[in-house]
Amino acid sequence: MIKHNVISVVLGGGKGTRLYPLTHQRSKPAVPIAGKYRLVDIPISNCLNSGYNRIFVLTQYNSASLNSHIKNTYNFSVFSKGFVDILAAEQTHEGEKWYQGTADAVRHLLRYLQHHDYEHLLILSGDQLYQIDFQEMIENHIAAEAEISVATIPVNAKDATSFGILKSDEEGNITSFIEKPNSSLLPPWVSEVSEEMRTEGRIYLASMGIYVFNKTVLKKILAESSGVDFGKELLPEAIGNYRIHSYQYPGYWTDIGTIDSFFEANISLTDDIPKFNLFDKHTIFTRGRMLPPSKVSGTKLEKVVIADGCIVAGEEIERSVIGIRSRIGAGTVIKTTYMMGSDFYQTLEEIAHTNTQDSPLVGVGENCYIENAILDKNCCIGNNVRIKGGAHLEDGDFDTHAIRDGIIVVKKRAVIPSGTEIG
Repeated sequence: MIKHNVISVVLGGGKGTRLYPLTHQRSKPAVPIAGKYRLVDIPISNCLNSGYNRIFVLTQYNSASLNSHIKNTYNFSVFSKGFVDILAAEQTHEGEKWYQGTADAVRHLLRYLQHHDYEHLLILSGDQLYQIDFQEMIENHIAAEAEISVATIPVNAKDATSFGILKSDEEGNITSFIEKPNSSLLPPWVSEVSEEMRTEGRIYLASMGIYVFNKTVLKKILAESSGVDFGKELLPEAIGNYRIHSYQYPGYWTDIGTIDSFFEANISLTDDIPKFNLFDKHTIFTRGRMLPPSKVSGTKLEKVVIADGCIVAGEEIERSVIGIRSRIGAGTVIKTTYMMGSDFYQTLEEIAHTNTQDSPLVGVGENCYIENAILDKNCCIGNNVRIKGGAHLEDGDFDTHAIRDGIIVVKKRAVIPSGTEIG
């Protein structure tokens, strides 16, 4: 395929309240996933694997850790024109407000884009899990003589109420669009899908929040409309006035919008052949850390993903993801849990001093039982601690943890004293 003249834009999203408490001290794209990556690594890696290495990341909330990650990760050769640049919301002479929506964020970006040569703008979300060859999507866009393309995926009736739903004609041109429809409005929105999708009940075409715009059309649409969001305003307004094409994606894609979807996306990585396959030709790029290999002593492991630099002496770990630099004490059992790990190691001197203070070390102590939980970075969990999530638990927010959809989320840097029971 020919590599076309493309600039990519990753939208960092809003406050990420549905992912709280994981977004309490970081932006959504900076949330750790799969034990060693950040969410923002997914769209950036898809771009790089497609040959597109000019990327802007737009963000406005809690962007410090995201800035640090991108600065330490995406450095190109001085002979390359590639870049991954963070653009945080800022007050300018043109406007004093922060980004009001996806379209408003791109509207603010235009003054930076005028210094770059490009034909197409590829707009992506920073909180999704997928593997797409964007060159194929651009080729499809050009072949259809489209001015705008929207990546779409079949979804079922339950999921359809959370997405923009569209209809297209026989040539794939989008003819109508509705944002997050009530279930009572769904019947007329059934689309032609493959037999496999129909068998699964996935008969509605949903927007994936991935767009391709021709340069001139994007500028014109943003100038003509005062709308601040692509899905709610600009796309519905553009139907009938521009050639808008549906690029139907047949692979795996999930929106990481809630604690439940985030948890399931991580735990499903432990499947024999996960839908999002880390062991694939499509490399996921992230920060290169000079960590030692993980060390496991006498632990029974069943369907476990373990990142670099871990010290594991637990009794059993089952269907869990264990992140970088995790420490798990003897006799501990961990099931269906995502442990994000730690940003640092404690020295032997620090460990000795902490033990004299009768305080938990960073990681999980001895003889603990943890199930249906997310342990955020740098947690200190003492000995004989029991943390067990489940559907019987009501949502709530506490000093050291929160409960969302039956999942117990231990907060970043939380200290859980020995003998504590949660759940």
